[in-house]
Amino acid sequence: MLSQKIEKALNAQLNAELYSAYLYFSMSAYFESKALKGFAHWMRVQAQEEMVHAVKFYNYINERGGRVAVTAIQGPPTDWKAPVDVFAHTYAHEQKVTGLINDIASLALEEKDHVTGTMLQWFLNEQIEEESTASGLHQQLVLIGDTRGPLLMLDRELAQRVFVPPPGMGGAPAAQPGP
Repeated sequence: MLSQKIEKALNAQLNAELYSAYLYFSMSAYFESKALKGFAHWMRVQAQEEMVHAVKFYNYINERGGRVAVTAIQGPPTDWKAPVDVFAHTYAHEQKVTGLINDIASLALEEKDHVTGTMLQWFLNEQIEEESTASGLHQQLVLIGDTRGPLLMLDRELAQRVFVPPPGMGGAPAAQPGP
């Protein structure tokens, strides 16, 4: 059974994960408008991952006898100056998510809820990858600057990303790259 504090924190994180998916869909739409279909595809896959994260929180709350509370999702930004700014935003967002999950892990320790603490370890490990990937792509875009050739090469590379659901999450179809 979840304490009220843990249940509230997990529901807040579930909603934060839904916001993350919404944010990445918005970023995908931005890239579509700039004819960067590979970047758009990469962001759609990222949105799918965030939905999986939300489902993991949803399932966990229910499995532990809690009650899921889905609340309104704030509208994300819809425009950026350049692709490098999108990935600066992505990196900062993933750092924020890491902080939110760390806060829940600290609360779980406080509440002596070791089961929740153990569950959160998967998310903390996932955040290492999320931050590293976002930071790496941001750094590449900083290096590319305004040079279009390398930007288009990176666009083609990002189009190759494939959604792979984590074990036990089923095989949701991957977002397909544009033509």
